[in-house]
Amino acid sequence: MSTPHLQPGIPQHLDSEVTRIVAPNAGVMTGAGTNTYLVGTRERVVIDPGPEDESHIQAIVSAGAGRIRWILCTHTHSDHAPAAARLKALTGAPIAAMPAPVTDHDIKLDPDRSLAQDDLVQCEGVSLRAIQTPGHASNHVCFLLMSNGMLFTGDHIMQGSTVVIWPPDGNMRAYLESLRRLLELDIRVLAPGHGYLIESPHAEIERLIQHRLRREDKVRQAVLAAAEGATVPMLLPRAYDDVPQALHEMAAFSLRAHLDKLVEDGEIRCSAGRYSSRTA
Repeated sequence: MSTPHLQPGIPQHLDSEVTRIVAPNAGVMTGAGTNTYLVGTRERVVIDPGPEDESHIQAIVSAGAGRIRWILCTHTHSDHAPAAARLKALTGAPIAAMPAPVTDHDIKLDPDRSLAQDDLVQCEGVSLRAIQTPGHASNHVCFLLMSNGMLFTGDHIMQGSTVVIWPPDGNMRAYLESLRRLLELDIRVLAPGHGYLIESPHAEIERLIQHRLRREDKVRQAVLAAAEGATVPMLLPRAYDDVPQALHEMAAFSLRAHLDKLVEDGEIRCSAGRYSSRTA
């Protein structure tokens, strides 16, 4: 498969069935920008229309050439779903997604079709299977293109960086379980919401699982080293000492998710925002 540069606004053909358009929303958390995918050769499905940027929306409409039949959202965070309503108004295509939870970083979205596990979204020449993957967001869905095994991963798997797990809607246990379930699927390549295509998908998924488990162990050891219990700000420099300090604000959310999991597992306890070992 070709790997053209991530240049915003320019349709890039990844193979005979899939075109990528990068949104102009580059940043620390979005990399080069949010990837919008158009899937199909006759009729087309849009996956993750992205931010409500008119130039990006018009690029999608132009690439769709009057053949857009569905709009899919992997989740309802502000860099993936806001353009859905405008794109629907311009094309008449219905929206399929899981409804948004009530959080500060989700947009309100009332999909025409609420997706469940293994639902198929189909139009002429396209069949996409919905794979529920909670963790980064409780309503996160990946989409498996049945014809070639390409999995559109949204923010469940990103190229070039790890995913922020943001409690209470984000959940580390759910994230790990979702990754493990993907290992059971016949996936040929990963098409992430940010970054380039990822080859050797099962190896990448296993790498991500092991990365999270190693981080969990660092969190566990940081709590054990805290004599009288420690807060998230106290634990962060020790548990994320390999992460640039500029990213610590976002890393604190994933740290909370790891701590929540360890509390649920009965390994540590939390009292008044301070975490300590149960053996202390």
